Amino acid sequence: MSSNQIKNVVFDVGNVIVRWSPLEITQLTFGSIADPEARARSIFQSAIWLDLNKGFLTENEAKLRYQQELNLSPLECDRLFYYVKQTQILLHGSVDLIERVKRAGYGVYALTDNVVEIVEYLKSTYQFWPLFDGAAVSAELGMLKPQPEIYQALLSNNGLEASETVFIDDMPYNVEGAKAIGMAGIQFIDAVQCENSLQALGVNLKQ
Repeated sequence: MSSNQIKNVVFDVGNVIVRWSPLEITQLTFGSIADPEARARSIFQSAIWLDLNKGFLTENEAKLRYQQELNLSPLECDRLFYYVKQTQILLHGSVDLIERVKRAGYGVYALTDNVVEIVEYLKSTYQFWPLFDGAAVSAELGMLKPQPEIYQALLSNNGLEASETVFIDDMPYNVEGAKAIGMAGIQFIDAVQCENSLQALGVNLKQ
């Protein structure tokens, strides 16, 4: 990919713009339990959570299923989804980076595996969502990264060319999914590293 080809920068949300920590959420919800890692897996790697992210369930429907299938109490479910939202704090430097990418004239987009109610919370709590020129949200599309179709949906719905687009995600397999359809990809570690990687692709953020 030539160094001056990039016209569009696509950001994941969880662990790129806001923190996403299932283990922390689990510990806050359940307190001191014997194996919080196993509990986190049972909740966040379950078919319930995947269906919620695909938009097949509402948050309230997911709560009922967690009660039925994992024997969580109504109070535990309420605490769980409270902390799911409240722990999503802004990562240092990420919104500033998005703003500078946008000011430099690049298209700015989001591609996120996310839940309808969480997206609503992020939109009402923070100011970064209006920076996006477009967004592809798993719960609105019924599919998850790294399915090729979710990247294709982002491109086709926004009139983007894969060869002119770079995707930023914290998970390496999601970055590889973008590369597989012809996009450039950056694995996000922090905002400084991400900016350096963008500049290495020829994205010019100098004001």
